[in-house]
Amino acid sequence: MATSRYKDKDGGVVLSFGGQWVSWSHTVVAYLAFLSALIVGSALHYRKIVQNEWYGYPDEWFPSVSATIGDRYPERSIFMIFIAITSGPRFALVGLFYLLTAKPGHTLPKAVAISGLIRTLTCGGWTYITSTDDHDWHDILMISYIVFTIPWTTGCIALSPPNARAIKYRKYLASAFFGTLVPLVYFFIQHKVHRVAGAYTIYAFFEWALILLDVAFDAVTALDFDTFEVVVRDVKGASKGVNTSSMPTAVLEKEKEKATAGVFSAGFRLGEALDIVADVYHGFVFWSILTSLGVVVWYFPLWHMGISGYEALVMSTVTPALLAIRPLRFLIVKNQRVTHLLSLAGLLAYLVENPVYRLFTVGFGVGMSCLGWAATLYSDSVQPARLEARILAWTIGLLMSSVAKFAWYTNNPIWPIMHAANGGWNGTGLVLAILAALRFTRRAPLQGGNPVEDKSGSALLSALGIGGLFFALHSLLSDTSTMILWVWDGYPIRGPVSNVHAWYTIAAMTAGVVAGMSRRALVTTWTAYGVGCLGAALLTLYHRWVGYYGALALAAYLMAISIPLISSASKKNPAVTFGLGFLIYNFLVLFHVWVVAYAFVPGGPLVREHTDWIMITMMLLIGAGVFDLISQQAKSGRKMADRRRAANNNHRKYHLGTLGVLNVLFLCANFLRFPTNDYKPYHANDRLLTAGIWTIHFSLDNDMWSSEYRMRDLIKEMELDVIGLLESDLQRIIMGNRDTTQFLAEDLGMYVDYGPGPNKHTWGAALLSKFPILNSTHHLLPSPVGELAPAIHATLDVYGTAVDVFVFHSGQEEDPEDRRLQSEYLAKLMGSSPRPSILLSYLVTKPLEGNYNTYVSDASGMHDVDETDWDRWCEYILFKGLRRTGYARVSRSTITDTELQVAKFVVPATEEDAVSVWTAPKQLRDRRVPEHEVPEGWRFPGLFRGEGVRGHRYHVFDEPRYYQF
Repeated sequence: MATSRYKDKDGGVVLSFGGQWVSWSHTVVAYLAFLSALIVGSALHYRKIVQNEWYGYPDEWFPSVSATIGDRYPERSIFMIFIAITSGPRFALVGLFYLLTAKPGHTLPKAVAISGLIRTLTCGGWTYITSTDDHDWHDILMISYIVFTIPWTTGCIALSPPNARAIKYRKYLASAFFGTLVPLVYFFIQHKVHRVAGAYTIYAFFEWALILLDVAFDAVTALDFDTFEVVVRDVKGASKGVNTSSMPTAVLEKEKEKATAGVFSAGFRLGEALDIVADVYHGFVFWSILTSLGVVVWYFPLWHMGISGYEALVMSTVTPALLAIRPLRFLIVKNQRVTHLLSLAGLLAYLVENPVYRLFTVGFGVGMSCLGWAATLYSDSVQPARLEARILAWTIGLLMSSVAKFAWYTNNPIWPIMHAANGGWNGTGLVLAILAALRFTRRAPLQGGNPVEDKSGSALLSALGIGGLFFALHSLLSDTSTMILWVWDGYPIRGPVSNVHAWYTIAAMTAGVVAGMSRRALVTTWTAYGVGCLGAALLTLYHRWVGYYGALALAAYLMAISIPLISSASKKNPAVTFGLGFLIYNFLVLFHVWVVAYAFVPGGPLVREHTDWIMITMMLLIGAGVFDLISQQAKSGRKMADRRRAANNNHRKYHLGTLGVLNVLFLCANFLRFPTNDYKPYHANDRLLTAGIWTIHFSLDNDMWSSEYRMRDLIKEMELDVIGLLESDLQRIIMGNRDTTQFLAEDLGMYVDYGPGPNKHTWGAALLSKFPILNSTHHLLPSPVGELAPAIHATLDVYGTAVDVFVFHSGQEEDPEDRRLQSEYLAKLMGSSPRPSILLSYLVTKPLEGNYNTYVSDASGMHDVDETDWDRWCEYILFKGLRRTGYARVSRSTITDTELQVAKFVVPATEEDAVSVWTAPKQLRDRRVPEHEVPEGWRFPGLFRGEGVRGHRYHVFDEPRYYQF
């Protein structure tokens, strides 16, 4: 270790250690890398890693190095972590050996050092590029490694210092290494060429021996490096706090504090960190409860097909108005812990089976949550640092909610529509919420029954700003995919997609929080407001990347302005700023629904299809709050003082750390959600395409549970290659800002077209396909009176043949003229396609009557999948240019209110086959045959015969129908 000579002479030794530790560290970590992978692999995947292309256990019973480190998780990951750590000592070992042997005028040390460096790099190559990843490059790099091992070993022996033990060990180990290559090659040939059982196991032993001998050879350098001492010396005294600059220390500290905004000027305290974590989680709970209210309310008008009366629970957010009553305000401010704990009823609601009682439980939780947060912000408003910490918890809680929803495919794991059966973490979330609420409320309120109010601004303007702000945050930022789907316009992909680019939204939100926290003077300007308005306009008016750039600008602005707007509102009368603010928010929520649900609500036609009006109203309301902020600053002149005072708040570094952790967690979830499926159809050998149509009722089942998992199971078990989903647009507050298609597509391994986005004012139409989507266009069919009818026209690459698929949802029964116009539009659209086509639709007509004869006509060229099926009213499958082989109807169980209809088609393989399909007479196309006359690959799964499973069975016909010509 360090000697007194260095300390006395230089006085700046920071670290010193013997050179032999470089060798020992390399040896230990390298052995750990390989041996840990061997142990873990044998424990978890023994039979898989001993399996080769010819034989498995018991013929082969010991794994090769390549199979151990490259084929399976987690052993591959463990190996790569340790081998990465090994790289540092490995390069240091080569460098020290060069320093030990280099002599003036000698080139051999340089040549040996270069071969050692190349050998180290090729080692990284064959260990990180495994035979599973790229067999050719793995072999090339492995061979290169062995080639450069020759000059390295011989050079090390030639240059070895006069150390008898080291020279002896190097000779023995080098001889054993190269001697092992002979039987290694022999047994590899026995395995690969002659396919001898057990030969690969013997080969594996020699392969492992090479690894052990190779590392042991380098370990010998420990005998030579004891002559070295590695010393880290501070020549300027910076490690002792010595000022190495000409500037005074005080000035440097001030500059450093300025550069970091004072965030890291204080030390780390565990208690403070726990406070911030609890606050942010409590903010996450608030947003989880608030965003769940719309979903459980929406359940009731769905089943009533109109106003149910339960919509009144939307108004449960206005409970802060109760703070206008002085005795009640005193009671709530003094008992904030009780109020916040009562709000957790919104999480406990998942235990309530009855949907009505569950709704009321959630409504009570929302009311208590809004009341508790308003009281807390009002109480803490006299202390800027504490108030800012609360507001940051609220805003970062929203970001955490978006992160959690991304990880759970747009569902929040603690929502009352979630439980263990569909991926919910309700119990865990509730326990953490109780702990967070207790810590959140552990400090005494700063004000009592007669709080001091800020009279310098307008409570009314603040309320307008709060209403617009909370609507914007909830409607646009409570899910990372919402604004992406606003700008989605089909295939080929020319804009952002949810499972790849969603982090950009999180990054913009993060930047907004940081700006609002550290640059408040910049945020509270008309210039910043103008940027926000521009972003809103781009998002509303444009698609693809231009629209999304506007979305990112708006996201950053909304998060940034949240902090000063909420801060200002907290210092005024909370009954007005939050009570009235949430009332305005509620009207915007209703406005948000009426633009698409205008057929079911009074006054709906006045605002139909006017999302642009919503955006204008939202930004004007936020502008009112900004006007109040700017007016206050102009009158009081406190802008700079508040900024300086806030800059010293110690809580900021913990909030920044929390933001960093949430971003990392999001990226981890993003990595885990990276598509790994190969999108293979179920019966490719038969050139079969199985298509289905299903109206999924907004992914809420009959018992108010999220239904994605149950839908996934039925789609998978019915072996659907293509499916159209209707009533699938969930990207509204009232539906939870969800996207069922993300989960289904990623879990089932399918391409997805979401269809017309949430700003297109439809109930939604989506397409999932095992076949690549070459192109897709979205259509809004004529609807002069009733709801807009969405349609997708997609061209799929089906076994090399272009096949068109149409997914369509007709208007409701009450508007016959709409439905007539829509039938003519769609018939013309289908008739314009010269390719084989399938229609997956909701037509609202009886078979062989009315508009049916427009859809099935010479104009469209389409045929009914089974015109004898008289029991249809809504769902229909039509086709042309394909060989229909089967048709079935599967009962829905309690997933939705509509069955799943399925048809099977064979895609013509040749041009002659295609011509015969197009020209076949009707009586031949409609020839029905018993199941045993069709190939096995054409048959429907037997799982759903008879009573079926989980409430799903073939019904109406009691069994599938088969056709053959």
